[in-house]
Amino acid sequence: MNKLKRGMYFLREEGPRRTLARVFTFMSNRLLSIGADGKMMVSPHQVLAADWTEPTERFTSQKTEGPFELAWIMSPPGRASGGHQNIFRFIHFAEQAGHRCKIYLYSTSNNGPSLEETKRMLEKSDAYPEISASIEPYDETRGVAKSVDAIFATGWETAYPVFNDTHVAKRFYFVQDFEPSFYPVGTQTMLAENTYRFGFHGITAGGWLPGKLGEDYGMECDHFDFAAEPDNYSVTNTAERDELFFYARPVTERRAFEFGLLVLQEFSRMRPDVTINFAGWDLSSFDIPFPHQSHGAMALSDLNGLYNRCRAGLVLSLTNMSLLPLELIAAGVVPVVNDGANNRLVSNHPGIEFVAPTPHAMARRLLEVFERAQDPVALAAGAPTHTWNDSGQQFLSALEKAMRVG
Repeated sequence: MNKLKRGMYFLREEGPRRTLARVFTFMSNRLLSIGADGKMMVSPHQVLAADWTEPTERFTSQKTEGPFELAWIMSPPGRASGGHQNIFRFIHFAEQAGHRCKIYLYSTSNNGPSLEETKRMLEKSDAYPEISASIEPYDETRGVAKSVDAIFATGWETAYPVFNDTHVAKRFYFVQDFEPSFYPVGTQTMLAENTYRFGFHGITAGGWLPGKLGEDYGMECDHFDFAAEPDNYSVTNTAERDELFFYARPVTERRAFEFGLLVLQEFSRMRPDVTINFAGWDLSSFDIPFPHQSHGAMALSDLNGLYNRCRAGLVLSLTNMSLLPLELIAAGVVPVVNDGANNRLVSNHPGIEFVAPTPHAMARRLLEVFERAQDPVALAAGAPTHTWNDSGQQFLSALEKAMRVG
């Protein structure tokens, strides 16, 4: 029963996609046999049908000037799915520019929330923007509407039905991270990697992914820059701060939760007076060897208040950079981030403390942040002036440019 409750919690919070991904991480050696009962993230027949080694003429647009009708194929969204929230952000930008959007939900799981439950979640959540797009399950026998001018894949498993859809339309890939790294090396890694060879036009989150996808897979990409929403993140506390924030996501391997605990254990030994705050996931079942406060998965509207109590924030990312460093800066918090091209090429902002990824080096840098004078207002004032609206314009420019070439 505990496992069942845990599974239902994952489904409600993050949707079938993340839930299935966790299952397959532990059962990857049985991936294709799992597919026989409909529980593989992508249907085996979709994989077999997607022969990217053969040229296709379906991926061209018959319409080169907007407004366009855009089909977005995605896994069902969850309440705490940041990736889906960002997709909806850009659907909103597309609609504001006059484009019409349709959302098609693709999943091989029959155990997730119903379509009506998903719609109710979207209406109630303050993390999802209000959009006009229709939402319906993706029917492989019908494909997208005949009026569609372009089809967007939004995750590796959705790239297969996007490839196989018989409709003639421009193919795009909205890439937010390097998804092959989400899994141990194996079948899923290869299936995810192959989607970058499908011939889609990539529009990526940040500047690290275009180089990697272009150099390693020959994928043509544009990108949009990260931003922080000033309506959500700002300095409300100018007094001395004596707390620390850690983005704690044990269910998301690329956020290096266990490594973060090692960093903070060493920091706590040096500064036991500092309150360490965890947010991102329910940690009630974890044995954490130092004093802390755990806030679980917080509502968007509550985050800025917590940030404004903190002097520093530890944010670890082993693939594409998290949105949090820029959001923390906007709230007057110094982000301490593991150094690497995957992070620096997304944002090399001078307010971010990039540190060699060893527990002692990162703990010492956190200590330095707490021991030096800090002006949160000045830090926030140096936050990038680039807004999400600017990112939306980058996205729209990339879309319209790619559509013009057919």
